[in-house]
Amino acid sequence: MNTPSPTVPTREGAAVELRNVVKDYAGHRALTGVNLSIAPGEFIALLGPSGCGKTTVLRALSGLEAISDGQIMIDGSDVAQLPVNKRDIGMVFQSYSLFPHMTVMQNVEFGLQMRKVDAASRRERAVDALEMVGLGHLDARYAHQLSGGQQQRVALARALVTRPRVLLLDEPLSALDAKVRVQLRDEIRRIQTDLGITTLFVTHDQEEALAVADRVAVMRDGNIEQIGTPEDLYTQPATSFVATFVGLSNPVDGILVGDRVNVFGTSLPLLGTGPAEGAVTAYIRPEDITFSSVERGSGVPATVVVSSFLGSLRRTQVRLDDGTLLFVQHEVRVRPVTGDRVALTFDGRPVAVSAREA
Repeated sequence: MNTPSPTVPTREGAAVELRNVVKDYAGHRALTGVNLSIAPGEFIALLGPSGCGKTTVLRALSGLEAISDGQIMIDGSDVAQLPVNKRDIGMVFQSYSLFPHMTVMQNVEFGLQMRKVDAASRRERAVDALEMVGLGHLDARYAHQLSGGQQQRVALARALVTRPRVLLLDEPLSALDAKVRVQLRDEIRRIQTDLGITTLFVTHDQEEALAVADRVAVMRDGNIEQIGTPEDLYTQPATSFVATFVGLSNPVDGILVGDRVNVFGTSLPLLGTGPAEGAVTAYIRPEDITFSSVERGSGVPATVVVSSFLGSLRRTQVRLDDGTLLFVQHEVRVRPVTGDRVALTFDGRPVAVSAREA
């Protein structure tokens, strides 16, 4: 879909900072002291499993949840005690929350109406916002006459029409089918970049987070485990949790000696710093393993369990002779068949490790 260039003006995005933010629910600590700094105009994705606290962070920033302790700073001012409508924030949620009795235009105008913007200005700004998301031709329709993707675009236009300095997106694409998700994901990123709005995007989908964000914050048990660029998180995970949660990794037994990890008779360089020398778990990415010739006698022997075609690549699961299961990611022209005997070699890229659990 070709969307017109945005015409909705906005002020420069705000600097956002969470300082030791704590949130308690009836004796349960949902946030355990979250610290997060977002530069003006930056796009940050909060990534993590269900229950890790990512939506609680977003709701605390928006004002929908009162925090138990800490500070929430927007451009240097603590807004923790301010109501939602005083924080200059736009929000888009998983549920579209459109008013069914209002047209698309009326839905987009609603926030401006609450701000006492005059009718002519409301209409002009709503038209611009709808054009920005490619729905100017559907302004007279009602929510039930729109597809899910169109409804979410209306919700985005409604959030942007007030010209907020901070945009919060809470799983906005999870209810959409795969193709529409990718289209709208890319639209959100384009619009955010063009307008320069500071954006916090909550998702449990790794691909979404890695594809759109300037930086990704991985959450676990109410706190941020690691924050960095998508490339940093994938290639330099700081913990075993990040290594296994971001992308696909093969956890295998290894022995750490100095800055080298011995895995299946191969010595691999250590990524970053590791635990004390001795037994460790090493995390090997599927693309860092290749097939070699069984006939040449090189590599680690294995048997193909299943091979899956994924479009631009193929992912094959193999079982080593000791029972270990590994994934290998490779080009589609290599087509292993279940039961094939293969040999594996490791490409020598650095690997993250953690102390091996007893």
